Amino acid sequence: MLLGRRFLLSLSAAGATLTTLLPARQGIARGVQAIPVAEGLGKLSRSSPKALPAFTFTDAEGAEKTVADFAGHPLLINLWATWCPPCVAEMPALDRAQAALAGAGWKVLALSSDRAGKPVVEAFFARAEVKNLGVWLDPRGAAARALGARGLPTSVIVNRQGQEVARLEGAAAWDDPAMLSVLRDLAGPETSAT
Repeated sequence: MLLGRRFLLSLSAAGATLTTLLPARQGIARGVQAIPVAEGLGKLSRSSPKALPAFTFTDAEGAEKTVADFAGHPLLINLWATWCPPCVAEMPALDRAQAALAGAGWKVLALSSDRAGKPVVEAFFARAEVKNLGVWLDPRGAAARALGARGLPTSVIVNRQGQEVARLEGAAAWDDPAMLSVLRDLAGPETSAT
């Protein structure tokens, strides 16, 4: 029960209530979009292009990866966990965004910080009918620490040149047409590695 109390205290400190999160969680279970359509654009913080810090994460088979493995591709790096209600709420929108942006070379790297790893993420993806995202794991939180994330979910937008150009703290409707348009603009010019 201590974990529950800490969770509720952190929610109230963030201005959220359990009742505001329950509909989102129920919506995911039914496959219904839980994030309001335009949510997120107002929270997107653009920045001058800057180098990313070094960090590693793994794929579903345990192979170590870095952002350099995706050179030439714009990236949406999403730091999330299955125990995080806002993360769970936005995952179907991230899945649809990956499908919508794939033709432009985008890679959505949803890095799960779940300590139980692949089995938990795969089970969640199956329940939520996530079909376009790969299983990417960061159970020790190396990416979150390196990127200076203050909480989950946090998303970092990386242009084709491998530089951070924007960040969003909290959930968003990533598949909203306005958001997709902004992401396409943030991708930067084509490179020969794409």
